Amino acid sequence: MTPIRYPHTRKADQIDNYHGRDIADPFRWLEVDTAPEVEKWVDAQNEVTFQYLEQIPERESIRKRLRELLDYERLSSPFRAGDYYFFYKNDGLQNQPVIYFQKGLEGDPEVFIDPNSRSEDGTIAVTLLGFSQDDRYVAYAQSEAGSDWQQIRVMEVATKKELPNVLKWVKFSGAAWHEDGFFYSRYPQPDAGSEYSAKNLHHTVYYHRLGTDQSEDQLIYRDEDHPTFNHYCTVTEDGQYLLIYASPGTDGYATYFKDLKQDGPITRLFAGYSNKSSVVDHRDGKFLVMTDLGAPKYRLLSVPAKEEVPENEWQELIPETDDLLQGVNTGGGYLFANYLKNATNRIYRLNYDGSGRQEIELPGPGNAGGFSGKKEEKILFYTFTSFIYPTTIFKYDIGTGSSEPFFRAELQFNPEDYTEKQVFYTSKDGTKVSMFIVHKKGLQMDGQNPCYLYGYGGFNISLSPGFSASRVVLLERGGILAIPNLRGGGEYGEEWHQGGMLANKQNVFDDFIAAAEYLIDQGYTAPSRLAIAGGSNGGLLVGAAMTQRPELFAVAFPSVGVLDMLRFHLFTIGRAWVPEYGSSDDPQQFPFLLAYSPLHNLQDGKAYPATLITTADHDDRVVPAHSFKFAARLQEAQDGAEPVLIRISKRAGHGAGKPIAKVIEEQADIWSFFFHNTRR
Repeated sequence: MTPIRYPHTRKADQIDNYHGRDIADPFRWLEVDTAPEVEKWVDAQNEVTFQYLEQIPERESIRKRLRELLDYERLSSPFRAGDYYFFYKNDGLQNQPVIYFQKGLEGDPEVFIDPNSRSEDGTIAVTLLGFSQDDRYVAYAQSEAGSDWQQIRVMEVATKKELPNVLKWVKFSGAAWHEDGFFYSRYPQPDAGSEYSAKNLHHTVYYHRLGTDQSEDQLIYRDEDHPTFNHYCTVTEDGQYLLIYASPGTDGYATYFKDLKQDGPITRLFAGYSNKSSVVDHRDGKFLVMTDLGAPKYRLLSVPAKEEVPENEWQELIPETDDLLQGVNTGGGYLFANYLKNATNRIYRLNYDGSGRQEIELPGPGNAGGFSGKKEEKILFYTFTSFIYPTTIFKYDIGTGSSEPFFRAELQFNPEDYTEKQVFYTSKDGTKVSMFIVHKKGLQMDGQNPCYLYGYGGFNISLSPGFSASRVVLLERGGILAIPNLRGGGEYGEEWHQGGMLANKQNVFDDFIAAAEYLIDQGYTAPSRLAIAGGSNGGLLVGAAMTQRPELFAVAFPSVGVLDMLRFHLFTIGRAWVPEYGSSDDPQQFPFLLAYSPLHNLQDGKAYPATLITTADHDDRVVPAHSFKFAARLQEAQDGAEPVLIRISKRAGHGAGKPIAKVIEEQADIWSFFFHNTRR
């Protein structure tokens, strides 16, 4: 390989004082990603990165294999609206899935919306948000270049006629229909030039009536006292109640309701912000509420539709168990309870009073989802997948309780060649942690296998088995995939989540490091063959692990990571993560944030793993400044011979809506870098 010469990164004399302690931030100027100097830096870094990647002999064969693996037809579960069934379909290498509809299950499918026709580079994505109560209209969200910003538009279903309604500056919103319009949430228009970096404040609920301009939308709920709060709204299936969830961040929230039949006031059902209580349905004057109140693994209650009902008026329909109640859906007049048992799904059908519990037989341990529809549905759909079981859609008959395959993916992969299992290992403080391990059958555990250790560990998010065609490249070349269920995630309930947040965040990194040590001790791999990977909060995980134990890993892939823990809350939606992480503005929380912040814990003269940082210029979730500053500092600090590269995608964002073409290019570069740096 040609020796790497990193671009020069200017250092500024920037020092901030946090509670009496001075912290240097010499690469602060990289936060202004639209500045010409930063754009030149991005281009220079990309030039160095791609010069390196282009020299890897396997890169082209890996890219070709990825195109083969991803070139297969895939569908979403169908869902009904009036006379029509809708579904998303990708023929194989289409940049975006196409939305189809058909009359009845036997009708001929036709294109409803093709996002690929709306941009030459495939960077426009479309998602259906909600149908009017008479199923005549549908609201959909359109986003561009991976940004979280969306426009809401409306179409007439039968004619596919586009209405003139275009709602702008929308983020984190659905479309909750009522009468001849819908409720939605949006932000004020940001200042020009700051659309992708400025702090998002005053997330406000509006009602939009069809045929009117957005400027005429009716303000429904705005919290002037809490400008950083987010507000999400839905309408119950019977159309009687508007539900509003008010959240200071990504953890707890307050629950409000408004009677739409009597134009009642907005009333608080559950106070915030330490717990999570969401309304599943409304029936006979009572809300069915899934909650962690008094139940860290969740339960389902029946609660009268009135203000802050005392606990003695609650009726428990589904009690808390040893397994996590991950969700409750409704469809066909039944409840469908989705449980996680050791991070794999179990599904049960129940009557509305909690009786008549019946388990839905699944193909095996894995991840199942769906079982959702209106009360009159006779047929529901669900998906099932595992690490070696490609996502399959099943049709469920409400009357008989039987399932049958509806759609199986056909791709160039033989599941019989591979094995998946779950193991348990011990973390630093003695906590037992589960981990999934996937590899070729018959692979020798001689400590010389390349291994890809992937983690997340945050925001109550669960990592369950799921098929990824791009990971087949790893498995068929003799690599091992390992995914632990770290604290901070949601796999084992709210106590598991809280065990890895705020002052307990170090537990997440300890769990991840212990997973690596287990894989080495058991002969799966060796430090010279081990890569760690994660995105967003998982990027933080990788950054912390590689700064705390650099000798343990050969390769690190921090993707779109939260890497500056002192300033994350100052950009776009970052302040919503304060309940999870804490804030450097708080003198009690600043010390533990500084203790693990990846950017601030890089040390000069240390040998760090070969590192490929990935980010995107339109990432307005975790702004690319995190990755820019981390890359500049790591290049400066690196004392070993291992490369430190940053790959910055253009016209791409945090990950959602990324075109298949960009996915293939990025994955080819990741796997090339992985194999090149674990087989030397």
